[in-house]
Amino acid sequence: MAMQDGYFSVPDVERFADTLAVLAAETVQKANSGHPGAPLGMARMMSELYLNHVRVDPAHPHWYDRDRFILSAGHASAGLYSLLHLSGYQISIDDLRQFRQWGSITPGHPERHLDIGIEMTTGPLGQGLATAVGVALGEKHLQAEFNQPWQSLLTHRVYVIASEGDIMEGISAEACSLAGHWKLGNLTVLLDRNQICIDGPTDLSFSEDIRGRFTAQNWFVQEIDGHDVQAIRGAVEQSKKEADRPSLIICNTHIGWRSAKQDSAGAHGEPLGQDNLEKFKAELGYSGSFTVPDAVDAVRQQKLLIGSEQYGQFEKTLVAYQKAQPELAAEFMRRQVGELPQGWEQSLPFAETLTSVATRKASGNILDAIVPVIPELVGGSADLTPSNNTRAKGMTDMLPPLFDGRYVHYGIREFAMGTIMNGMAVYGGIIPYGGTFMVFCDYMKPAIRLAALMQLKVVYVFTHDSIGLGEDGPTHQPIEQLAALRSIPGLQVIRPADANETAVAWKMALGHQGPTALILSRQNLKVLTSGKNKDDMKGAYIMKVEKETDISRLHDGDGVSTKLDLILVATGSEVSLAFEAAEILEHKGLSVRVVTMPCWEVYRKQSPEYQNMLLPPGVRKVGVEAASPFGWHEWVDEVIAIDGFGASAPGDVVMEQYGFAPEAIANRLA
Repeated sequence: MAMQDGYFSVPDVERFADTLAVLAAETVQKANSGHPGAPLGMARMMSELYLNHVRVDPAHPHWYDRDRFILSAGHASAGLYSLLHLSGYQISIDDLRQFRQWGSITPGHPERHLDIGIEMTTGPLGQGLATAVGVALGEKHLQAEFNQPWQSLLTHRVYVIASEGDIMEGISAEACSLAGHWKLGNLTVLLDRNQICIDGPTDLSFSEDIRGRFTAQNWFVQEIDGHDVQAIRGAVEQSKKEADRPSLIICNTHIGWRSAKQDSAGAHGEPLGQDNLEKFKAELGYSGSFTVPDAVDAVRQQKLLIGSEQYGQFEKTLVAYQKAQPELAAEFMRRQVGELPQGWEQSLPFAETLTSVATRKASGNILDAIVPVIPELVGGSADLTPSNNTRAKGMTDMLPPLFDGRYVHYGIREFAMGTIMNGMAVYGGIIPYGGTFMVFCDYMKPAIRLAALMQLKVVYVFTHDSIGLGEDGPTHQPIEQLAALRSIPGLQVIRPADANETAVAWKMALGHQGPTALILSRQNLKVLTSGKNKDDMKGAYIMKVEKETDISRLHDGDGVSTKLDLILVATGSEVSLAFEAAEILEHKGLSVRVVTMPCWEVYRKQSPEYQNMLLPPGVRKVGVEAASPFGWHEWVDEVIAIDGFGASAPGDVVMEQYGFAPEAIANRLA
């Protein structure tokens, strides 16, 4: 092993890369499942990048100033796990042998696991690259907040290895356009250009000028031989000099390099086969199974030493920073560990009852109050700021060269907004929220799904939540979106009934370790609650007690109210309709309870005793929601809902025509 001018030598990198390739091929073969072609083609790119450029310390994987490495081409996971094993992370040979097996830490596609060096969940092509844009933006923002002229606390870079499949996906165009617009010079992307996809050569479906496309998006573009270590080294070093442009390094490679399946589509998603694997190992001078040569282990130990020294230097920097700026340092640490400012809830505004306000407007008022006291909140909208009410008073734009603003203009790019918010949350120290019309959540659903998989604290502000939005018509009126969002595991979906439930919804969102979708109205809604109900954080509670019944004496010995004829369960704008319908029904002699159920996910976690108190067995229960009925039968016996699409007319007319008026509801149930 030899170091040259601070670099591992080319022969050392090549030997390390050969070991990586062999381990990756063995890993896939052992599982009899996986993608060997990309790891073989990327082996030298991964090795040079990690050994000579990426600053990490496996002993301190949460180190704030570590470089971030994201494998966007997540199908090459066998290569990533082999790389992390060879770099000293806690991925053992046994873990490689358990690739794609139940309970292993080496699943088929990478899943966020910082302890072993995996920064984010990747696999759906394009999202790793797009999320990396958010990671780079997050760094720029925290640099602007915390770096000082005399002391730079955050100096790292974001590195990505992507595939042609990643840049075929439309999300790459959205996110990379923003990266260039924002001049994210801290982002370097190595593109594995092997010209092969599952169906065969990429020219079956892809012939664009990659260099021209990225140059037009204000990227610095280089093109090299992706198997030439010296060329990779030079290109990466050149990318570090580009302060005002993200960098794309087009690395021309061969899929399945040096194996019997080189340059074939079969190398993408099939094991090499045992005979081919043995020939491949023999060609590279390897024998045995899952072995690491002493010379490669020596490189690993040296890399670990370098990482430890780099981390030690950061510790010294942090100590000096804490002495010079104790308050700023304490704020930095608070945000890094994810603690909210003490007492922030006291800033939440609550509206007086009997007033009327759209929940999107109420949300805007809430942001005006909480943004000044929660500095990690970073907002934005996909070109609908005045409609979403997402820009709090005093917010400034996050733009180069300073990035100290807290409001992001994503343009008409809902999917990119979702991935970039994920990236900021992955980066840490930021709680991102972003708004669009609810119907357009379909455009960003893959990003919402990954946020839920990674349990990221991201808040989606989805306004114009029903046919009640009116004149824009069925293309803009959500019907099935609520059911789709509620079907995502780990996503907290909250549809508040009034301004005060909206304040509680923000409290729930900021207290939830995972993503939250706030579903907000365009139309004004009566304020029915005080915001002081002891059960308002339970996902559902009694909005209106049945007539002439003391809530403390609701139940007989069987747990069923002796006077209760009907329970109306509603969300959002339909709660006030249910309230009025209940009053009409009571004039007809029925005893009716109204339950508001803003968040199914939280209510589902409540005790059986609470659930039976709220929705006692044996009582007729009817759901009321101006959306698809899908899912409602978990709670109710019947549903007043919508089975088709909406229509273009004033909102109150559309609601009435579809049966969402108090009289219509009462007549249907009497």
